[in-house]
Amino acid sequence: MDRSINMVDQEQDGMLPIANVGRIMKQILPPRAKISKEAKQTMQECATEFLSFVTGEASDKCHKENRKTVNGDDICWALSALGFDNYAQAAMRYLHKYREAERDKAAANNNQNTANIASHGDLQVREQTQTSNLEFRVLEKGDNSLITKP
Repeated sequence: MDRSINMVDQEQDGMLPIANVGRIMKQILPPRAKISKEAKQTMQECATEFLSFVTGEASDKCHKENRKTVNGDDICWALSALGFDNYAQAAMRYLHKYREAERDKAAANNNQNTANIASHGDLQVREQTQTSNLEFRVLEKGDNSLITKP
């Protein structure tokens, strides 16, 4: 019995968290609807497989182009190449809005930094700000470690 539980744990390691899958499923259902554990597990497996399928296609493209980082554009390309055009278009719109928001945030931080420098008179102090970049690292098949550029 312990052996079968251990195998289930190992299978679950590479999947999306089931609690997150269940939360997403509940958002679309009526408030009093119940979701069985089996339904959550099935959706978890399907969603994980779908993400792996799309990411694998994007990773292959990057590998052919001698790039080590999969970016949002690669994911959108993979969705389209695999025939998921509606998803690709929605993902491109999201990616565009995300990048625009990041640019706006960086510009606002720059303006704030300029104001901080001006308000300190002769003593010039610069604040470091960081923006988050959405990146995916390409993994070689069968390798669980990240590959980074030297």
